[in-house]
Amino acid sequence: MGSQRWGEAGLHPSNIHDNAYAIGAMDFTGDMPILLGPDGPSLGGFVCPAVIVAADLWKMGQLRPGDTVRFLSISLEEATRLELTQDTAIESLTTPLDPPTTASPVLEAPIVVPSNAQENEISVVYRVAGDKYLLVEYGLPILDLELRFRVHALIENLRLRCPAGILDLTPGIRSLQIHYDNRVLSLAGLLEMLRSAEEELPAVDLMEVPTRIVYLPLSWDDPATQLAIDKYMAGVRKDAPWCPSNIEFIRRINGLDSIEEVRKIVFDASYLVLGLGDVYLGAPVATPLDPRHRLVTTKYNPARTWTPENAVGIGGAYMCVYGMEGPGGYQFVGRTLQMWNRWRQTAQFTDGKPWLLRFFDQIRFFPVSTAELETIRTDFLHGRYVLDIREDTFRIADYRHFLAKEADDIALFRDQQRQAFAEERERWIQSGQANWINDVTVAEDTSDIDLNLAAGARSLASPLAGSIWKILVKAGDHVQANDTLIILESMKMEMTIEAPFSGVVDRLLCREGEAVSTGQNMLILTET
Repeated sequence: MGSQRWGEAGLHPSNIHDNAYAIGAMDFTGDMPILLGPDGPSLGGFVCPAVIVAADLWKMGQLRPGDTVRFLSISLEEATRLELTQDTAIESLTTPLDPPTTASPVLEAPIVVPSNAQENEISVVYRVAGDKYLLVEYGLPILDLELRFRVHALIENLRLRCPAGILDLTPGIRSLQIHYDNRVLSLAGLLEMLRSAEEELPAVDLMEVPTRIVYLPLSWDDPATQLAIDKYMAGVRKDAPWCPSNIEFIRRINGLDSIEEVRKIVFDASYLVLGLGDVYLGAPVATPLDPRHRLVTTKYNPARTWTPENAVGIGGAYMCVYGMEGPGGYQFVGRTLQMWNRWRQTAQFTDGKPWLLRFFDQIRFFPVSTAELETIRTDFLHGRYVLDIREDTFRIADYRHFLAKEADDIALFRDQQRQAFAEERERWIQSGQANWINDVTVAEDTSDIDLNLAAGARSLASPLAGSIWKILVKAGDHVQANDTLIILESMKMEMTIEAPFSGVVDRLLCREGEAVSTGQNMLILTET
């Protein structure tokens, strides 16, 4: 699944063209695995090799920082049996809620129906994503807008059928994830329906869709994104190749001569929205219509723990506007206005929908200052700032004509990108950054006896696993009770470590940017 063409989806093997995420999926964001719960993103550009079955999702809610998770491979039939047993237990409140798992054969591969496409036909495969989801994938793992239109045609066909058991349809770049209730609609029945639908889909070259040109303000290299980079360098990875400037990294990896060239491309591009819900709350994943505007980058590895709301970033060949604060991996170029309005309906937020954008909208940015953006953001949610939105139609036939006309110039630009991409990767290899490993070993809990504490001295330990964001004291400092000594960052939250009494800082046992485990000693304080 991580296989792709030279970097359109990113550089790390975990990077893929965005597709929908199943609840319970194990998502590899670079080298870091994350279990996605019901409050996770709808889709994203990282590989998901496994999914927790529905009957065991409740266990995710019991996990705490520092817990160890192990997985057991089971068959779809066993997953269904577990869920039915759980349903009975909940109904009767007498049988055990968590029945023993029966050993059973598992799928040899997640692809349940391989493609049998003939020459010049679009291939399609059906990939199991746990016991409640099926991923329909079209074509090769490349950025091809015609594949997204094929997905759109399939969605429209399934909506007309209105089959019982289908709960949700979530499109990706070249895929459609179908969330279904396997107690109502069997996998075999769903596959038969999809085979029938394929025979009814129209030719892509005849397709057209309504589109809107949506002009959005962009604060270039916004201070909020600079703060996120500083936090990343202090608490996650201080020597990443994309730090301290994401924009300089974008320039270098695309073979451009200046940052001004990066800026010009971002503001000249027309970004076609291909997915919504990428990293939460109606966040768009979009790509420039003109391939010469597709700035290709890799994603953060490991991912950021904090991203400002409505930051604008580029990952692979895709642009995303972050719908809310949270983790992330796209390279920052700036910040814009809100994608989601939970408070009220306005001229831009209509029909009871809290999200701003639609599939196949075209986003075009225009520059504003940081101060101007703050005013716009305050006014926008109250309906006092009205966007410039223009209705249009997008036709595949017209787009094919444009690509054919500009083919030679597009090929030259892509050759330049490929060369720069290869050179950047070679720099990583030579500098030892290609296979990054955290240089901080999380220490085991050290007891007070091991520290040989003097009378009146006490060690202060971390109450949870995280990283040291700020150390506000040094050895020899006099502090008062309740003074803040250290600020930790964990699970996208900050926690302060305060002095339990007045005293003198005897020793520091940690450094800014270090990872700490639950119970790990961070400093020694002697009471005065």
